[in-house]
Amino acid sequence: MMCEACDYVKMLQSHGLDPTPLREAVLRSVGQESRPLAAAEIMAAVRSRMSINKVTLYRILGLLVEKGLVKRLSAGDRAFRYGMGETRHHPSHPHFLCTECGVMECLDPELLPVDIKKCRGKGKRVIKHVDVRFEGICERCAKVDTE
Repeated sequence: MMCEACDYVKMLQSHGLDPTPLREAVLRSVGQESRPLAAAEIMAAVRSRMSINKVTLYRILGLLVEKGLVKRLSAGDRAFRYGMGETRHHPSHPHFLCTECGVMECLDPELLPVDIKKCRGKGKRVIKHVDVRFEGICERCAKVDTE
């Protein structure tokens, strides 16, 4: 979900990270998109503003995921997609993955209300991450099939 409300420098600082230009550019690239991105898409977005190599990109993405600023989402294939971590501007939400073109889309959080407290149960279960993914064929690919 595209965000105009996020201050990416403050977000980095509040998670104990030095807000370097590259870290800010990677986080901004993820935050300004309305859907989760593959690493190659993030690299292209950052490279439109400054130079970055693949190793540096993956190191920064790993750090942002570790700090909870970015979420690493499985697409069922070998490539991950990256979306914003949960904040007040970015609530947890399900995703839709097109099995034809590989594009992942964010879905409305209201489509799948999950009560994490009930999921935890009475035991000692600790839920750290919830990832709900619907798979199918997107509208664009479905149109191609019917033409």
